[in-house]
Amino acid sequence: MHQASSPQGEMDRGCSQEETLICHTFDLDILTRTPRVLSLDRHARCAGSSGESTMKVTDIEVHRIASPYVDWISYQLNHYYGPTSRTIYVVHTDDGLVGLGESGSTEPQETIDHYIGTSPFDHVGDEVSLGLGTAMYDLMGKAAGVPVYKLFGQKYRSWVPVGSWTVSTHPERMAEAVRQYSAQGYTWLKFHLSPFENVIDQTEAMQKVAPPGFKVHYDFTMHGTTDHMFELCDKLAQYPIAGCFEDALPAQDLPGYIELRKRSPLPVVLHHCPLGATYEVLMGAADIYMLGHARIGDAMRKAGLFAAGDIPFMLQNMGGNITRAMTCHMMAAAPTGNFHFFSDCETWSEDVVDEYPQPKSGHLRVSEVPGLGVTLNRKALDRLSALKLPEQPKWIIKSRLSDGTWMYNLADTQESIFMVRPDCRREISLSYDAPIETEYWDDDGSPEYRAMFERVEQEGMVLERDTA
Repeated sequence: MHQASSPQGEMDRGCSQEETLICHTFDLDILTRTPRVLSLDRHARCAGSSGESTMKVTDIEVHRIASPYVDWISYQLNHYYGPTSRTIYVVHTDDGLVGLGESGSTEPQETIDHYIGTSPFDHVGDEVSLGLGTAMYDLMGKAAGVPVYKLFGQKYRSWVPVGSWTVSTHPERMAEAVRQYSAQGYTWLKFHLSPFENVIDQTEAMQKVAPPGFKVHYDFTMHGTTDHMFELCDKLAQYPIAGCFEDALPAQDLPGYIELRKRSPLPVVLHHCPLGATYEVLMGAADIYMLGHARIGDAMRKAGLFAAGDIPFMLQNMGGNITRAMTCHMMAAAPTGNFHFFSDCETWSEDVVDEYPQPKSGHLRVSEVPGLGVTLNRKALDRLSALKLPEQPKWIIKSRLSDGTWMYNLADTQESIFMVRPDCRREISLSYDAPIETEYWDDDGSPEYRAMFERVEQEGMVLERDTA
């Protein structure tokens, strides 16, 4: 087995052992609020006469690859996150099948070993690893001769809604994102608001170039500013391009979400659920729920809860076209999985599979090919495994406030949360709707840059009046 060479990744949140799924299609008993299994395990399809599966996982290749950005969006993404990478799993069985999976960070070796010597069908409703679970489903589908969505149950849609993604940046760059993504067939664009940019300026710039029907998915990252969110949401809702509001309040403020839902003319999306997307749903805290990087079994169980209440939900699983394919299959088989999902693979210029499906009117067609419907490109895998992208050094966020004061902060790609939640450093309170203009000040070799860099390092943040 190939050894994992990258840092150990953080495991996705799991569920208690007694909640583990043994099959994959669910209904919800409203009285007991417990899932009831409705479908049969397809394990028997590849079982021998003894009932034991004859197919076993023999080897798992682990590859850490670089993920280069698409040129037009690389400037802002590099300044937020620096170069990105992810892990590709190539899983082999004793009968020659190959399954693909991926994750943002490499699973611990003990987690990888958990799959060796087992049948992929032992991992129906996997709750150990989203990335390796994806590879198991790819193998199950190939072995059974069916597309992955059929392993979850009935297909509820052939075309699955998908969104695009960017970061909060200068209004003109936001407008460029709308131009680029709408031309590619997307109808939704998501970004996390940042108080280093004025969201009204951004919205007006995007509105000017947006085709009819194009919508913006605003993610407030659970607040963190001085804004009165009910007022700000109402102000944004006046623009035709405004589509929905995600995590507009602190996660624990469920009464606030219930009230916001009553007042907002646009859908309220809840991602960070303090009760694990259970009782919040019964309380009616949101119009739409988002599951981010949920393990397969957990996601499909929650899909049963949402279906029982006829409540739309969406998945947000970051990755390339392997992850996008898996997410598309899951959403296709979920009764109310009818809100746009995100994978962000549209931000990367290269991938390790041959298939690069493009949306049509904001939808992707779910594959009917056995397995995930993606094909490993070994040359691309080798090239991206060897690719070394240049690091993004720390840089200065230079912002001009309404009274002419200049504000200087230090940006570090290892602390990207600061770009959207600068309150985490406890330096100053900011607003999404205050007049502000921001530029990215990279090291230009000047004495002025070096002096300011050292000063911000020492003081944490610098405010300086413009004396010119």
